[in-house]
Amino acid sequence: MSRLRIGVVGSGIGASHIEAYQALPDRYEVVALCDLDPMRGPQVAARFGIGATTDRYAALLERDDLDVIDICTPSGMHHDQTIAALEAGFHVVVEKPVAKSLAELDAVEAAEAASGRKVCPIFQYRFGHGVQKLHHLMKKGLAGPPSVATAETHWWRGAPYYQAASWRGTFAGELGGCLTTHAIHIHDILCEVMGPLASVHARTSNALKGNETEDAAVLSLGFASGAFATSSVTLSSRHEMSRLRFVFEDLVAESGLAPYNPGHDPWTFPNDAPDKAATIAAALADFTPLPERFPGQFHRMHAGLAGDAPLPVTLSDARRSIELLTAAYYSAATGEAVTLPLPKDHPFYAGWVAAMQREAAHG
Repeated sequence: MSRLRIGVVGSGIGASHIEAYQALPDRYEVVALCDLDPMRGPQVAARFGIGATTDRYAALLERDDLDVIDICTPSGMHHDQTIAALEAGFHVVVEKPVAKSLAELDAVEAAEAASGRKVCPIFQYRFGHGVQKLHHLMKKGLAGPPSVATAETHWWRGAPYYQAASWRGTFAGELGGCLTTHAIHIHDILCEVMGPLASVHARTSNALKGNETEDAAVLSLGFASGAFATSSVTLSSRHEMSRLRFVFEDLVAESGLAPYNPGHDPWTFPNDAPDKAATIAAALADFTPLPERFPGQFHRMHAGLAGDAPLPVTLSDARRSIELLTAAYYSAATGEAVTLPLPKDHPFYAGWVAAMQREAAHG
């Protein structure tokens, strides 16, 4: 198995990426780290034994000893940096969200196709053993059609969180608040399980933290299958938790409450019929766990980048996520329910940031 050589950009969440790559030493080697912070970058490099550091992204792209650029910078930088890396001849791993609009995602998709390289967005929570058990049961035909689902992302973010980086709490820096930066992962799992979205209605508020971006939201989602889901999100829960519950015709799936591991065990699959409960238990007997979270995504990603298998997360997944955000912000701004897919002449197709900044300024 060939080892892929990685250059990581950003050593905040990038440190977790590095740790995951180093947990898979037969697949990856982190060769270089790029970070603007003159203290943090070298410290993280020393911690993980990375010999090469730079504070210039262009210098990283000039290297000839890398296969993959892993982008872990603030959200508003992802689009430009991803395209630059593709044009320089690298595969790209990029944190969420990949772009700040569907129009920008169109450009990333075009750059990927032109480069002959691949882009793998980050959605690590979907590789938790709990949600993978649900997929295992679904593949065995034990679920049936979906009916309803609920998602809860109830976290706490206090003043120190926002003071740690000036771009936090701003649309320019984060592209959004609790929907974009915090609940994006649980919504990825929700939509991956439930299938294509058909409609979105959203309400948001920024009254709790006083930032430009929203800190509370509720979503009502309709799916192409006819199923429904609700999602509640807040950054003012003194008891943090995340929870998913899926109801199918023949199966119920419930996650645990760990706030930052919604796909992780324990998941339960309760059934009031003893015979069906026994069938579910028997079907899980041959479930084979693979690594979870970042190691789980990177474990599967290697074969995708080598061309031996599909990527575990693709730009199609990123498009679904950004389309949900686009629809949610438009719905929050107008009070309208939004039908998907969104056409290219939709008012927010080129982005929601400017409109939401005006909305926040007007209260």
